[in-house]
Amino acid sequence: MDISIFNDWLLASMRMAAPLMLLGVGGTFTERTGIFNIGMEGMMLVGAMAAIAGNLATGSVLIATLCAMAAGGILGLVHAYLTVTRRSNQIVSGATINLLALGLTNLLYGPLYEGFKYRPRVPLYPVLLPEALHDVPILGPLIFAQPVIVWVAFLLPVIATWILYRTSWGLNIRAVGDHPHAVATAGVSVTKLKYVGVLISGLCAGLGGSALVMADLGMFGPNLTAGRGFISLAALAVGSWNPAKVAVACLFFGGAEALQLRAQTWSQTYGINLPYQFLVMLPYLLTIAVLAGIVGRTYAPKTLGKPYDPDTI
Repeated sequence: MDISIFNDWLLASMRMAAPLMLLGVGGTFTERTGIFNIGMEGMMLVGAMAAIAGNLATGSVLIATLCAMAAGGILGLVHAYLTVTRRSNQIVSGATINLLALGLTNLLYGPLYEGFKYRPRVPLYPVLLPEALHDVPILGPLIFAQPVIVWVAFLLPVIATWILYRTSWGLNIRAVGDHPHAVATAGVSVTKLKYVGVLISGLCAGLGGSALVMADLGMFGPNLTAGRGFISLAALAVGSWNPAKVAVACLFFGGAEALQLRAQTWSQTYGINLPYQFLVMLPYLLTIAVLAGIVGRTYAPKTLGKPYDPDTI
């Protein structure tokens, strides 16, 4: 294979994996506390729109990132209130947030670009290293040519792993998903830990939304997330709810997504008549295949999906 094609695929794989990795970190924290959050899809979608809106209004990538995290965090708090305080069904709550986010972004899509003849591309996350390093084989597309948000996406799982497995607070987070009553007996607030876990997932989902639109694309479109939140949930199971392993699984899915986009171009270039619909399905087919082969060997937090009732054991 031409080295330039391989480098192009590596570059795209890393950028497409970054939003999934950010989602995966947030998902690890919320599910470690026993809260199942399929609403990360909607939180990511709202975060992506908020990032574009903040960027169009201010021209600042930093402010746009904060807007995205705030939007995701607000929906995270809604999910926490419904599932922790009100003890609602976690699947129903997450699905409701997804539907709310889809409807809200569709409603606001027109006003978002009102006054523009064409959808403008907003400023993207900067690439900090000089262009002379971008063409270095392997390391160039992997590290040197990446925008700063990709570095954040790779650094965050390392930090999250250290927090979960090397700090007392991380021990409490892991314990509350398995034995919440034991945590409560030790004098630690189970409710507070669950709220924080879900809030982190919302913030990370919003950050993932900003990475989705400001790492390379520069604009927003309806239903832009296209199931990435659900792929990150699959990555949690594949990665055994360990942030570092989840990040590796997200890299695999990001590589599959980049491959299907390039495969469409390659099939046209070399005259291979593959239906593009099949290529679009490729990342999801690989997700199913990996889950079928691995998910049965993993062990989820014991109270995942179950409401916490302090009055019962």
